[in-house]
Amino acid sequence: MTQPAVHPPVDPSGHGSGAAPTGGTPGDTAGGTGWGDGADTPTPRRRRVPWRGLLVIALAGIPVGLLWWALAPTGLNLISRDPALASGSNPSTWLPRDLVLAGLYLAAGCVGGILAAGSKPASLPPLTVIGAVAAGAVGALLAWGTGVLAGAVFTPARDTSASASIAFSLRAYAVLLVWPAATALSIFVASLFGHPDQEP
Repeated sequence: MTQPAVHPPVDPSGHGSGAAPTGGTPGDTAGGTGWGDGADTPTPRRRRVPWRGLLVIALAGIPVGLLWWALAPTGLNLISRDPALASGSNPSTWLPRDLVLAGLYLAAGCVGGILAAGSKPASLPPLTVIGAVAAGAVGALLAWGTGVLAGAVFTPARDTSASASIAFSLRAYAVLLVWPAATALSIFVASLFGHPDQEP
């Protein structure tokens, strides 16, 4: 007589002897999550330092310096157009001349700081902040030198024996700190009131 075929008992869980597991994926490991131990979990990318943008901020000092010479008293004097403020021999022109440069520095620093902060200022690398402030300092020096050079080239020679401020120049050197300070402050404000990064 022929004996009937006997089949081994089937484990309902699918993990019996010789049975392949049916509820996992190739990435399963002991104690894993079923997706390769988080291998597919997105990780936040580190932002790179925008060196080209920082170079643009620094080189912006050249047009800022030309604008200073064009707008300020004893230069082209385009703001007031007052003939009394056209000559550097008038001491009342010295303070407005410095204030015009300070205002330009403030505007340039705020714009540069906002551009450096970008859309996610909370994740801004510290090196980018330092670079933006340094670029602002370089831009301030370039603007100062460009304005003084433009005054020396395009303005008729003046007798500066009484005071060096008669020529187109900067009297208050503390104004040079306005640009980098405005850059740092604008980055701080952007990171303080900007939208925080959302975790995936």
